[in-house]
Amino acid sequence: MAVKNFVPCCAKISVSMAAPARKKLFGTIFVLLLLVAAGSAVYAFFHPGPWIVPEDAKRVPNPLKPSQADLPGARRLYLDKCAECHGDNGRGHGSQAKMYDPQPTDFTDRQHMNSASDGELFYKITEGHRPMPSFKKRFTDEQRWNLVLLLRSFAQSPEK
Repeated sequence: MAVKNFVPCCAKISVSMAAPARKKLFGTIFVLLLLVAAGSAVYAFFHPGPWIVPEDAKRVPNPLKPSQADLPGARRLYLDKCAECHGDNGRGHGSQAKMYDPQPTDFTDRQHMNSASDGELFYKITEGHRPMPSFKKRFTDEQRWNLVLLLRSFAQSPEK
């Protein structure tokens, strides 16, 4: 009977290879797989992809009106946490800006700022997106909404 003499092809290879050679082959394959996985992780970390804001977040209105805004307080938060990348005046030319790709947003760009809703700006401040950190736990909702109004004021400023 032919069934009794059946030997899978992988068994033939393992029988024909000496144990040290087999260990070396499997070790090399394992190291190569680890290198591929590590390379993929590093690439994913440094190339986070596009910033996708959910449509429902874009539609959230700012509960604060400009007259209610605490712009001096928002300015202090901005200078403390945002200016090193976005610059003191919101142009995206802070001291750390050149380290990042993509470059930090220029909040004085009226076209860009007019295309972004308050809800979108709030979402981005809240959630962050590498390299920008999340401010969900660092700032209150009111502080983040005040920051949205401050960012809007950069685009309204006549100086550029």
